[in-house]
Amino acid sequence: MILATLTKLKQICNHPAQFLQDNSDFTPARSHKLERLMNMIEEVMAEGQSLLIFTQFTDIGESLEKLFRQQRYATYYLHGATTRKKRETMIAQFQDPETGPAVFILSLKAGGVGITLTKANHVFHFDRWWNPAVEDQATDRAFRIGQTQNVFVHKFIALGTLEERIDQMIEDKKKIAGAIVGSDESWLNTLDNQAFKQLIALNRKAIVD
Repeated sequence: MILATLTKLKQICNHPAQFLQDNSDFTPARSHKLERLMNMIEEVMAEGQSLLIFTQFTDIGESLEKLFRQQRYATYYLHGATTRKKRETMIAQFQDPETGPAVFILSLKAGGVGITLTKANHVFHFDRWWNPAVEDQATDRAFRIGQTQNVFVHKFIALGTLEERIDQMIEDKKKIAGAIVGSDESWLNTLDNQAFKQLIALNRKAIVD
């Protein structure tokens, strides 16, 4: 029940359309997180650089792909249902030094290991996995042997929400992450009722009008 609740709240932090599942408009005007992502991507692309975007949710990946294609950005999307042939083709096209800057969207599980995408020097975690080891594995798709650029990692957090609190919890425990956090999100199940209420309570001081 705890993890199901946190997942719903993560969806609200991403974009109301994801939580509502009502086929409403997936626009930056409805989500400060998406608005900030679009602004940063515009800056990266203007510099002629490529980027990776990781998300836990396939529906967010699909919505981002559609939105970026509307902006006429060269866009690729890798998820669990992507065929091996298509996956290899997308990676080859993205990595080709003769092609222009591009956006590569990856579901965190599908793109977490075994892929080299060193053409990108910006990595965006649009929604957090809340396990530093998994996020680091994803980031390493760009930060690998053959990378000659500085790699910038951007982790998106909705201020005043559980995303900010869990991020702080992880940072506080990172030195002993293997013992405290482990290899999944099961550590969240150890929260007592009071701690859970404090975790998910909205910090109204952080709300932006």
